[in-house]
Amino acid sequence: MAGYVTNSGTGASAGTRPKHLTEPPFVRWLLLGITFLFLGLVLLLPLVAVLVEALAKGFQVYVASITEPDARAAIRLTLLVAAIAVPLNTLFGVAAAWAIAKFSFKGKNLLITLIDLPFAVSPVISGLVFVLLFGAQGVLGPWLQSHDMKIIFALPGIVLATMFVTFPFVARELLPVMQAQGSSEEEAAASMGAGGWRIFWNITLPNIKWGLLYGVILCNARAMGEFGAVSVVSGHIRGMTNTVPLHIEILYNEYQFTASFAVASLLVLLAVATMIAKSLLEWKTRSQWEAGEKGEHANAN
Repeated sequence: MAGYVTNSGTGASAGTRPKHLTEPPFVRWLLLGITFLFLGLVLLLPLVAVLVEALAKGFQVYVASITEPDARAAIRLTLLVAAIAVPLNTLFGVAAAWAIAKFSFKGKNLLITLIDLPFAVSPVISGLVFVLLFGAQGVLGPWLQSHDMKIIFALPGIVLATMFVTFPFVARELLPVMQAQGSSEEEAAASMGAGGWRIFWNITLPNIKWGLLYGVILCNARAMGEFGAVSVVSGHIRGMTNTVPLHIEILYNEYQFTASFAVASLLVLLAVATMIAKSLLEWKTRSQWEAGEKGEHANAN
């Protein structure tokens, strides 16, 4: 029967579905309506509400809220933590993904499980782990005090907590990309006498650049928005160890609602920029993949 593939395997025009698998139009519209309604209520409406509340008392109040000394200190600290944690996680992610995708070794599955661990562990618990290790009453606390080194309630603790929460992002974005590409190109280059660094810079990195950038963007967004782990190790010292999310919490608890929403709008804008960058990278990756597919078909013909 024309129009779809029958049970006997005879068939049909490509892309046509069997009649018994074709949904009525109202089902498709119903599913789309539920989807957009859910996204509107749960995602878009809260984001719009934040921006509206941030500008409720005028643009001058908004600017004053995000430029007052404590807010500027929180923004500086957030940017500093991201500037330290994201590059380190990028190096780890590239090394881990390269090792897992390109080599066979004992403990590979264990390494993958450990990379996924921060997704399963509550950020608050990860912060408590660092307190138990580096706090005044922790395992290494007395030694750190004797050497006048401070990790908890200081920048190092905030960086460590942020790194723990965000280190899977780059590795997890690169791993499927590297596994899909295989190692044939690297092996061919090695057989021609190319060294490891030359292979990485000339072959591996160009092939993974969009996935790498995607992972870095997600890692940076999570680093700047992390609350739970940082809240435990920071000490909430105003103007010193408060990141932007912690500063928002303090303002809200003090009933400074307009100021809290004004500072929160910075994270909203970061989220919007992240989504736009994510969409652009997905479009770029898809375009390159389609171009590669067309080239392969052209060569085959």
